[in-house]
Amino acid sequence: MTVTFERPSTTMTRDPRSLFNAVRPHVRDCTYNVFESPGSDGADLYGREIRLIMRDNVTVQNMAERILDNAVAYLITAMERPDLHLGVGRIVDIGVHQIILDTPVYFAFCHLYNSGRYKHHAPLIQRRNDGLCLRTADVIRANGFAADEELWSVDGAECSPCDDKVPDSH
Repeated sequence: MTVTFERPSTTMTRDPRSLFNAVRPHVRDCTYNVFESPGSDGADLYGREIRLIMRDNVTVQNMAERILDNAVAYLITAMERPDLHLGVGRIVDIGVHQIILDTPVYFAFCHLYNSGRYKHHAPLIQRRNDGLCLRTADVIRANGFAADEELWSVDGAECSPCDDKVPDSH
């Protein structure tokens, strides 16, 4: 008997905003909360997540965009390269958590970019100090994204990886 596993398809574009906005038609749950809540008017899905990052973490739009761009690049790379153990630093993790906490959007993100499978987030408590974060930025670049050197190097030695033993986790 032969068993084959489908790998997520590689996306054609590497523009984080376009990739994130492509998720919108796939959001099926809690659509009032996602698209019609106060403050969402006139924003595309990417803009909505930027507003949420600015509400809770970062007050400067340019920084929020840099964080979200790198979070999208990281998550898609983790989905396209499940064979690699990756991790993020504290800054990029703000964007990763924003996407994951917006569960209707994250479910749709997984549906679109991880062949319909949920990509678990299983963070380890202790941060690694072995350069995994910097190596992750290199993998993201090799995967066709423009990893923001400053964001990845700020805490590049202190990475917050996920448990690679949890099935399909990042």
